[in-house]
Amino acid sequence: MPTPEPIPVACDELRTRVENRIGFIELNRPQALNALSLPMIRAMHEALDAWRDDPQVLAVVVRSLHPRAFCAGGDVRFFYEAGRRGDVAARDAFFIEEYSLDHAIFTYCKPYIALMEGVVMGGGMGISQGAHRTGGLRIVSETTKMAMPETRIGLFPDVGAGWFLARTPGAIGRYLAVTGAAIDAADAIYAGLADAYLDTSAIPALLDALGTARLSDGGDVLACIEGFASQAAPPLPPGAGGRSAALPLAVTRAWIDRHFSQPDVAGILASLEAETDSGAREWAQETIRVMRERSPLSMAVSLEVVTRAEGPMSDCLRRDLDLTRSIFDHGDVVEGVRARIIDKDDLPAWRIASIEDVTRAEVEHMFVSAWTPDTHPLRHLLG
Repeated sequence: MPTPEPIPVACDELRTRVENRIGFIELNRPQALNALSLPMIRAMHEALDAWRDDPQVLAVVVRSLHPRAFCAGGDVRFFYEAGRRGDVAARDAFFIEEYSLDHAIFTYCKPYIALMEGVVMGGGMGISQGAHRTGGLRIVSETTKMAMPETRIGLFPDVGAGWFLARTPGAIGRYLAVTGAAIDAADAIYAGLADAYLDTSAIPALLDALGTARLSDGGDVLACIEGFASQAAPPLPPGAGGRSAALPLAVTRAWIDRHFSQPDVAGILASLEAETDSGAREWAQETIRVMRERSPLSMAVSLEVVTRAEGPMSDCLRRDLDLTRSIFDHGDVVEGVRARIIDKDDLPAWRIASIEDVTRAEVEHMFVSAWTPDTHPLRHLLG
């Protein structure tokens, strides 16, 4: 049978093609580190829909055409401007379509493989983490810098990331959600947020092999990739890759579990401040410093997102959409984006200035939905 024609896309920011019975989705917005625009989201979803029942497509590979970043998130400037002008409909439309795409990936019926070079943050996690549920692979490299840094701008780990963070070992997910800490390839594999490692220098050879291998099913695609990848990442020197501190998660795990198992952010902070172990003290002080820079309300909401993420992904994504309404109407995201990204003065005036002043009632209020179950825009999502 002839190879299907490439799926038409709305812009040049994302390219799709089929080669040797593999659907390739290639992110091509380097000036924004492949941050997802609405046209990119729509084109990606369109391709996945077209390939879902196509017997000539055995698997899907998503990658960046630019090694500096896989995907740095969603189009923050878009929803910031929508929030500034009070355009709730435009803002809702962006998140509805983004979360629908994330769910489509999570429930995809064919192996989905994400080559996660460079920066993988926010929305980049949304279009990569679901690969694990498809029987596919999340592949990291020596350049991978992975994070959900939303508390820095007053947001929360959305795109269903709470589901994956809740399933990391111990309290690692709570730590990553609250602090927004960046991790490297070895940490990502340790945390269960990646499946395999591949040096960036080997990617051209892998792509060549995928283009010429004899493939009869998705398992053949995976076998070809696994012939290049390894199950463990080599150790990187301090400061290399995505690591923001010298100590890997495997070393700090006991400290993370001890402090971030506390029931709320104030309790976490108090536990860190009481740390007396000489080995852990410096790490605890640096973690306190980071937390003092983040939005207190956002950190509390982010912790709750992970706590509530024990149900299906569809519930998590509906809750994420609810929170986008609340975080814009009652939270810190507009101010956080202004301070960190637009004006870059790094002086956000958080609505609640102190971690100790965030009440349980404030947090609960953020989770109140603007919709009933019968009117929710994501009510059709299952699983």
